[in-house]
Amino acid sequence: MGWIGETVDSIKSIKIRQLLTQAITLGMIVTSALIIWKTLMCVTGTESPVVVVLSESMEPGFQRGDVLFLHMTKEPIRAGEIVVFNVDGRDIPIVHRAIKVHERQNTGHVDVLTKGDNNDVDDIGLYADGQFWLHRQHIMGRAIGFLPYVGWMTIIMSEKPIVKYILIGALGLLVITSKD
Repeated sequence: MGWIGETVDSIKSIKIRQLLTQAITLGMIVTSALIIWKTLMCVTGTESPVVVVLSESMEPGFQRGDVLFLHMTKEPIRAGEIVVFNVDGRDIPIVHRAIKVHERQNTGHVDVLTKGDNNDVDDIGLYADGQFWLHRQHIMGRAIGFLPYVGWMTIIMSEKPIVKYILIGALGLLVITSKD
């Protein structure tokens, strides 16, 4: 009969109680993941405690696909630190190095200019029109650690959405047909 026939027979034989148990289990897994994410947000002080490097702009320090761990404190950003920032009008965060920092003596506010290690020019061209510096509200966090190449699956799923749908479908089918 084959694998597909066995899977169809398995789905047909599911009882309501078993289906509810599997749905609740899946809900608990999703809820646990969200709780872990929210806890990480509180501990690290950033809305995105983990980001994936999406381009080659930070090579050789960080490669495309590296996962960065972020932390944000009230201390001002210093030149040389790797920061992740969002620019108005762009959805995807950018990972670059702070190359110039200007601290205003009267307010203590810090203006930051960034640049990718592998880029020839600073990031003013990436900022919003008329913006020459990043401010505190643009910076999501400082890089405090990384795992090399772990983020490649995220890149593949965003560049080829069919892979994401196949993976989600396969995981859903696995949950539905499991019998424990």
